[in-house]
Amino acid sequence: MAKIIILGLGPGDPALITREAWDVLENAEEVYLRTVHHPTVAGLPAHVRYYSFDELYETHETFEQVYEAIAQRVIELAERPEGIVFAVPGHPLVGEASVLRILALAKERGLAVRIVAGLSFLEPTMTALGIDPFDGLQICDATILAQRHHPNLDPDVAALVVQLYHRHLAADVKITLMNLYPDDHPLRLVRGAGTPEQAIIELPLYELDRHDDLDHLTSVYIPPLSWPGSLATYQDVVARLRAPGGCPWDRQQTHQSLRPHLLEEAYEVLAALDADDPDLLREELGDLLLQVLLHAQIATEGGDFKLIDAVRVAVEKLIRRHPHVFGEAQAETAEEVLRAWEQIKRAERGEETFRSMLAGINKALPALSQAMEIQRRVARVGFDWLDPRSVADKVREELDELAHADASQRADEFGDLLFSLVNLARWYDIDAESALREANRRFMRRFAAIERRAAEAGIKLEEMSLQEMDTLWEQAKEEEG
Repeated sequence: MAKIIILGLGPGDPALITREAWDVLENAEEVYLRTVHHPTVAGLPAHVRYYSFDELYETHETFEQVYEAIAQRVIELAERPEGIVFAVPGHPLVGEASVLRILALAKERGLAVRIVAGLSFLEPTMTALGIDPFDGLQICDATILAQRHHPNLDPDVAALVVQLYHRHLAADVKITLMNLYPDDHPLRLVRGAGTPEQAIIELPLYELDRHDDLDHLTSVYIPPLSWPGSLATYQDVVARLRAPGGCPWDRQQTHQSLRPHLLEEAYEVLAALDADDPDLLREELGDLLLQVLLHAQIATEGGDFKLIDAVRVAVEKLIRRHPHVFGEAQAETAEEVLRAWEQIKRAERGEETFRSMLAGINKALPALSQAMEIQRRVARVGFDWLDPRSVADKVREELDELAHADASQRADEFGDLLFSLVNLARWYDIDAESALREANRRFMRRFAAIERRAAEAGIKLEEMSLQEMDTLWEQAKEEEG
């Protein structure tokens, strides 16, 4: 015979209590309620003595502490000869953290538990919304969602955020959701599902925290996006392109054949950044992500790894290398973070023999970017100039040495000059690679203006004097402002 009976009281209307639950209540002398603040309580059998654990909510700071205290108390009462009937709102295994803890403690002590099912709030919520959860529905607790910076939801699948019990909680949930959904994404606020006070309010996401009448019977329904926007959908499209009957070009691609496309798309992203064009950046990031997903799909088909494996490794690495965020370490400045980063990387490699901190620099980087990364790394350990003036002096020194170098030394001296110029760019917080690309674009744009003016005048460039071209060049500069 069960020492603990855990009973579900349904969503709020006494008429929705199950026949089994009502029979248990009718034959009980006493029942312990997790809370009396539930509409069903008013309609329970009158002859039963009812006790609640509501006072624990006042004596503990967190819900976790409350649920632990409730579970411990239930186990203590279960040790009595008569055991205990413990009643909770809804279904005992839907959104009831105290029940899960009771089950764990009962198993440890060998106490038999009987679960008496109840109608959860989910069924009347589905009825109120007129939806079938089998069409795809994600369910998450508002308190858990509010603790995240980005929601763990697929925006192409509908979601239900439950137990949105307070306006402050709604504000935190709103901020989290806005990291994924448009600010005006339409929502449906469901209050008191399964009770006479049931109501549905339609509102945009940005208004989610503008209602004062939220309580523990409040949920919010989030419809899927009206356009495909999830990583899962994107990967499914890529997998379809690679599948039998898909695109012949995509199906024949390999890791090696995609190399130039990956590099090209990376440079397209850089171009969008240089142009400071958010719309272009949005498009180019999507194209770059396509390359990532293609490589992941090829690896999946080959049995090498899946995208989730790459994500797992990346997430673990980020957490491990940021102990000042996810652990107990302290780092007040970016410089302290970078020094710690290098130490963590060395520890990860477990190197017993010497290995230069520069050994991991990607040799495929463009020369200017590679020089910038070399200088950044050595600067982290203090191998650096004192100020920009000292670097500028070094540039002038290298320029002088180049001017006096013989033919066999000029390439080396020119390389030293470029390396010093990159160092100067770093001191001025300029990305040398981007600066040179922008200079190239400016030159091409201005020279195209010269060509256009020459064509309009019916003059060939080779027939123009250098002075005439210089004049047109200055005009092009003035037109750019």
